[in-house]
Amino acid sequence: MAFQESHLTQRQGSAVSANKVLRNTYGLLAMTLLFSAMTAAAAMAMGIERINILVFFIGAYGLMFLVHKTANSAAGLLSIFAFTGFMGFTLGPILNAYLTLPNGAELVMTALAMTGATFIGLSAIALITRKDFSFLANFIMAGAIVLILAMVVALLFNIPALALAVSAGFVLFSSAVILYQTSEIVHRAGETNYIIATITLFVSIYNLFISLLALLGIASND
Repeated sequence: MAFQESHLTQRQGSAVSANKVLRNTYGLLAMTLLFSAMTAAAAMAMGIERINILVFFIGAYGLMFLVHKTANSAAGLLSIFAFTGFMGFTLGPILNAYLTLPNGAELVMTALAMTGATFIGLSAIALITRKDFSFLANFIMAGAIVLILAMVVALLFNIPALALAVSAGFVLFSSAVILYQTSEIVHRAGETNYIIATITLFVSIYNLFISLLALLGIASND
């Protein structure tokens, strides 16, 4: 009886902890997405040209490393806003390029709506069904390696078909990460740091939006 009570108390405590992480994660995610949108709008208004790819990678991965390094301190909040602000700023020139197309505004709004619907739908699946998606871990690891290599090849050799495949791959990859990350919080409190959970979901949403925008852009040209 004592064991059962202890086990029940432990499960209740785990559920409370998971709910707290979820609330903090979604709250911070909403704020970082808003801040990212503001920096993107600023870059668009300033007419910033496309960011150099080397500057992008150094800035993005450098700030991402900083977020992980400071995630257990108050500095982690400053780091994640610096990262998401930078990512939003680099998004500005891309949006400006699409908005010059005849149906550019429609493409951007469609990609935004699809991204939002996908994120909400996948999060609802993980939260409502409470299915354990930990089996996606190996797929995510392998997918990350394949996508990075394919992206490098596509950039070096300018292969349109491969770029299309990479965009489609990132849609699937980002969707898998959203399911996996949400499931980790719900089931085993596998991710108890809401800053790390937030940056994971933010990057997934960012990649999902960019990939859907690229796919819609290619489809509109055909």
